[in-house]
Amino acid sequence: MRKPKVLVVDDDPDILEILELTLENDYQVLTATDGEQALEKIKSERPDLVILDYKIPKKDGIQVCKEVKEDVLLRHIPILILTGKGETHEKVKGLDSGADDYIVKPFNPTELLARIRMALRRTSRDLDANPLTLLPGNVSIYNEIQKRINNKEIFAVCYLDLDKFKSYNDKYGFEAGDRVIKETARIIIEAVQEKGTEKDFVGHIGGDDFVIITVPQRAEKICKKIIEDFDRKAPFFYDEEARKSGFIIAKDRQGNIQKIPLLSISIGIVTNEFRKFSHVGEIAQIGAELKSYAKRLPGSNFVKDKRRGE
Repeated sequence: MRKPKVLVVDDDPDILEILELTLENDYQVLTATDGEQALEKIKSERPDLVILDYKIPKKDGIQVCKEVKEDVLLRHIPILILTGKGETHEKVKGLDSGADDYIVKPFNPTELLARIRMALRRTSRDLDANPLTLLPGNVSIYNEIQKRINNKEIFAVCYLDLDKFKSYNDKYGFEAGDRVIKETARIIIEAVQEKGTEKDFVGHIGGDDFVIITVPQRAEKICKKIIEDFDRKAPFFYDEEARKSGFIIAKDRQGNIQKIPLLSISIGIVTNEFRKFSHVGEIAQIGAELKSYAKRLPGSNFVKDKRRGE
């Protein structure tokens, strides 16, 4: 069973050692000693929870917490702030900056472990995260789209799906398939970070299906970046023979032995620029139609809905 990943941030080596000893049996422990290093590890390692000292060099705990909570791809990560005994103003500042809880030093190990378990349970319930990629799942995706509909925002929803993934999975096995899914998630996240906005959302419907919510003027740029990076990476999911030939011998969805092309990605983009939506289901239906059309085209493609009204 996978151990949750906890990042501990403190510039006091004694506190770090105590926290590592307290957590090592139940959690995979990462450490950082200043705010800049903490942000780097949060972005690269994607911990399940952060224990963050209030007073650390370069960027203090409040600054780190604010930056994490303002990042749509990171804000679901629970943060526990460590404060000194009786420093009430620090607790208030920590909670105001978006921290999920606080722990007073010197802390009781049993209480700390209980608070960590509570924060992880709450986040798992609220986020309905996909267990493979840890990206928000169906409930969060639905709520995020409906929220933007209710707020009368102008937005674009990109529905992404891998082509020929079942044949790949059948030939190379589920572990290889899981690696492809995780790498696809990474490619999507990095494209959104580079080409999107701070308010963009990335979700994992399940299997090889993903969703991006962005603004219409960024959607095509994000999709082009995803396709470029995915097509560059896809050949390395295969053995040398398949890379050279450009196909594998495997069963198609009808069970027939065929030459199956290498993995590609298809994307359908739905926007409310020229039409109104009142429910997520309307958007999902159009997204499925567009994605289905994109999948009929050779290689990786995206298709944007440009129809006006009904």
